[in-house]
Amino acid sequence: MAESLLFVYASLLTGEPEHGLLGGAQPLGARATEPRYALYDLGVYGALVEGGETAVSGEVYLVADDVLARIDVARQVPLLFQRCAVRLADGTDAQAYCMSADRVRGRRRLRHGDWRRRFASSVPRPQAGAFVTWARGRFSGR
Repeated sequence: MAESLLFVYASLLTGEPEHGLLGGAQPLGARATEPRYALYDLGVYGALVEGGETAVSGEVYLVADDVLARIDVARQVPLLFQRCAVRLADGTDAQAYCMSADRVRGRRRLRHGDWRRRFASSVPRPQAGAFVTWARGRFSGR
């Protein structure tokens, strides 16, 4: 049975909801792509899009054809995702599940390229002004 390198970057990552689809695959460790992709948050899924300027973080697995077929069904290939070749930062080529730019239009782009940091705020909170400081003290019993 043939095997392929598969780069995963979102819900297939270790600890994420669909990681079980990789059952039987051999983990090869954490990797990142070259900085020529974009990562989008689609809610349940992340979407890798070619043509960006971000190095996307993920993991690489050695997977058998039957595992790829199982993931293809879950990813609705070719209707929703397509398998594409990606170049990793170490120069290795791997397969990944990509989406066209048309399908992610209007969705939030994760500029840091890390699915696990999707809930982290990239905008620093402004320091509280005098009124907010007064109100917090007044209503918290200080």
